[in-house]
Order: sequence, then C-alpha cells, then structure tokens
Amino acid sequence: MTGDHQTLALVLFSVFIAVTLGITTWVSRSRHGSAEEFYAGGRLFSPMENGFAIAGDYMSAASFLGISGLIALFGYDGMLYSVGFLVAWLVVLLLVAELVRNCGRFTLADVVASRMAERPVRIAAGTSSVTVSVLYLVAQMVGAGSLVALLLGGTSEAARSWTVIGVGALMVIYVSLGGMRATTWIQIVKAVLLMAGTIALTLLVLLRFHGDFNQLLTTAAERSGHGRDFLGPGLRYGGSWTARLDFISLGIALVLGTAGLPHILSRFYTVPTARAARRSVVWSIGLIGSFYLMTIVLGFGAAAIIGPDAVRASNAAGNTAVPLLALDLGGGAGSTGGTVLFAVVAAVAFATILAVVAGITLASSASVAHDLYASLRRRSAHAKQYSEVTVARLAAAGIGAAAIGLGLLARDLNVAFLVGLAFAVAASANLPVLLYSLFWRNFTTRGAVWAVYGGLVPAVVLVVLSPVVSGTPEALFPAADFHVFPLQNPGVVSIPLGFLAGWIGTISSPEPPDEARHAETEVRALTGAGAV
Repeated sequence: MTGDHQTLALVLFSVFIAVTLGITTWVSRSRHGSAEEFYAGGRLFSPMENGFAIAGDYMSAASFLGISGLIALFGYDGMLYSVGFLVAWLVVLLLVAELVRNCGRFTLADVVASRMAERPVRIAAGTSSVTVSVLYLVAQMVGAGSLVALLLGGTSEAARSWTVIGVGALMVIYVSLGGMRATTWIQIVKAVLLMAGTIALTLLVLLRFHGDFNQLLTTAAERSGHGRDFLGPGLRYGGSWTARLDFISLGIALVLGTAGLPHILSRFYTVPTARAARRSVVWSIGLIGSFYLMTIVLGFGAAAIIGPDAVRASNAAGNTAVPLLALDLGGGAGSTGGTVLFAVVAAVAFATILAVVAGITLASSASVAHDLYASLRRRSAHAKQYSEVTVARLAAAGIGAAAIGLGLLARDLNVAFLVGLAFAVAASANLPVLLYSLFWRNFTTRGAVWAVYGGLVPAVVLVVLSPVVSGTPEALFPAADFHVFPLQNPGVVSIPLGFLAGWIGTISSPEPPDEARHAETEVRALTGAGAV
C-alpha cells in the first residue's frame, strides 16, 4: 500500500479510537460503581439502541472480512456462513430472548442457577462462557492483524503482532473504565459506521455491473478458475465424506451457537423489560439480515473484480478481500478515490474489531467475577457487588492477555472459520443447559453440570485433535501431526453429546427435581413477574 493509504487510514483509526476513548472517559466519570451499572448499563437502553448494539456485537470482523473472503475464494460454499449466522437469530427470537431477560440478571449462569444448586452450576457455566469468549476474541485479533498487514504492505510480521497487542490493550481500557454503558455506545457507533460502509460498497459493486446481479455471478465464476462449479455446492465442502460432514457440522454450529454466546445473552439485560428484549432482537434481525445479504454481493464482487488469485496472494485465508475490493472500486491503487475508500473501509473494519472485542471481553469478565469468583468467595451482598466489579476489571486484563497470545498463534487462519469453532463450543456447552433449564420440568443440578461439561470438554478436545491444530499446512502447528478427529468443526458430535450428558445426568441424579422452583421459574420466564 502507498503512503497515502497508510496515512489516511491511520488518521481515521486514530479518530475512531479518540471518539471511543472519549465516550469511555465520559461514562467512567458519570457512572456509579454498582454491579448493575458495570454489567448491564443500569438497564436504561431503549429497544432500538439495544438492537443496534446487538447488531454491532454480532457483525464482527468474521462477518465483514472473513465471510466475504470465503465467498470470494469458494463461492457458494462460503455463503453458508451468511445464511447460518442469520437463521440463528430465529432461534434467539423464538426460544431465548424474553425468557433469558426474565430469568437472569447479568449472565447465562443466572438463568440456570435460578432453579438449581447455585455454586456448581455457576462454576460450570462461567468456565464455559470464558472458553467461548476467548475463542471468539482470537478471531477478532487475527482480523486486526490481517488488516494492518495489508495496510502496511503485508511485509511486517512485527506490525501484525503489535496490532494484536494494541487491540488487546484498548479492549481492556474500554471494559475496565466504561463497563457496559460505554461498550454499548461504542457498539452503536460502530454498527452505524459498518452499515454505512457496507451499503456504499454494495451499491458500487452493483453499479460496476449496471445492476445486473446475474452478470456479477457469471463474471465471478469465470474469474474463479472453477467455472460454473463456483456457483454450486462442493467447492470447499465437497468431494470426501469428511468434507460433507464438516459442512453439516458447521451449519448446525452456526444456527444453534448464537443462542449460547455469552456476549449476546448479556445484551438482553441492558433493557428494562422482556418486551424490550424481544423488540431489540427484531431491530437487530433487520440490521443483521440486510448486512449478511450485502456480504454475499461483496464476496462475489471481490471474486469478479479482484479475482480469487489476487485475494489469496494478499492473504491466504481471504481476510483482505473487502479492503482490496474497496481499493479497486475507488479507482485503483494510486488514485485518490481508491485511497479514500480503502482507508474508510480499513478504518470501519478496525472499528468493528475494537467494538466487538470490548463486548466479548465484558461478557467474559462478568462470568469470571459474577459466576466464578462469587461462587468461590462469599461475602456480604453489598461488599460483594463492589468487589465483583473490581475482579471483573482484573479479569478483563487476564482475558485480554490470553486472547493476545492465541491471536498471535492463529494469525494465518480465516476469521470466519475461527468464529465457527466458537459457535460450536457455545452450542455444545451453553445451549443444552439453557434450553433444559427453561423448558424441562425434571432438570436437576447434576444434569446442568453434566450438560455444560459434557458439551464443553468434547468440543475443546475434538478441536485440539482436529486438522485445525495439526496435520495440515494451514494448521496452528503445521510441523506436527497428532490429529485423529477428521472434521474441522466438532459441532455434529459435541452438540448432541451436550444434550445427551444433560439427560443422563438428570435421570441418574439422586436429587429429586424441585417442582416448586421450576413452577416459579416458569411463571417468571413467561410473565416477567419477579424479574430484576
């Protein structure tokens, strides 16, 4: 990239960082130190504000950079991510949003602990939430590194590493100083910027082909080197039975994983009522749906205009397809329009990464403090609230350090693919215990703990023993080979195991189900009576 690209993009980066740090500083001066303020922003956000914030949380670097890159490289098969991420919101809207808002307070564990023995359930759910959050954070770190490597010409590994470290440091500052209120406003600003940038790029792609979407697809297929196969299934997930099973596994994980993501569930607590939570999801579905439709246009546009070979040459995983597309649409390298459009897209993508990592870090630090710490150390209610906030801030630093380390390790993997792994773990460990708690009258504490660990442990172990970690040139450790599990995504195995473990734990439990507490939880979930 030219010096103009670098300068302008860095200026825009700096403006966004300055604005978000200003929001954080303002909030840190005006807020109170209570747990409700830190974790839920005082529950003062409107459905529209929260809907934009949910969309901002969900439309991550995986969506903006990773999905478009996969479509540019693999055509039809890359669209699975767009479809899966969007369809997942129907599960959230129909099964989860209102009930979670009524039953919980700050975290997933609150929902389960409302009718179970509190300590073992909180420890299990807190451990699972932190694991999912760290996996999700790694994807954002990898996206940040890829973006800055492109900005600096792709020659500086040191620049990528320092970018990952810088993003980690910023997210710790956002969370520690501003809590949920600052994080929510950062998400809203980012969602507006991302939607504006995506709409502009989509219109420019369609104008390039005179509004003829069929011509766009035909040109993409011609330039792909695969002909019509580029527009049909099987280019990435075809051929062998393992590839096809991976396709099914990924689809299940994407559709079911959203309802178990800690940073999405925590958003439902920032509005005053369950009705507001449902309306928030409706707002977010509208924004997210239109965004994912546009990623399809951008992905095929990158294939048609840039070509998969050029995308792959810039970044093997395809993470830089959208910035390269913006450069060409603006007039090409060296042009003023190309420089401006590239810089704007790079700045929006960087803003996306910063905002999402702040939301995920807040959710995971809340799990550490509110679930793990509070379960292991009992104090008076008033003292515990304030000590929880302190622990949450310290946890944000620890989680940031872990995400930085893993982000440096996984920097050559596709960000959408990494998010797919986080979704698989969320669907395996968090979704079974959540659905059983809300809908199964006979569910017990043992069933809850077994459901979490019965999904979490197999999911993590299968990822470690998969081609993602070893045995292939694209693996985390390409020189080693200890993979025994053939699939890249464990969801098709680990998700049923989570549900099965919860069922076995419940029917084998010596503890009788508490009918009275279930009835109380059911009334609270459906009516909101007694909700915090």
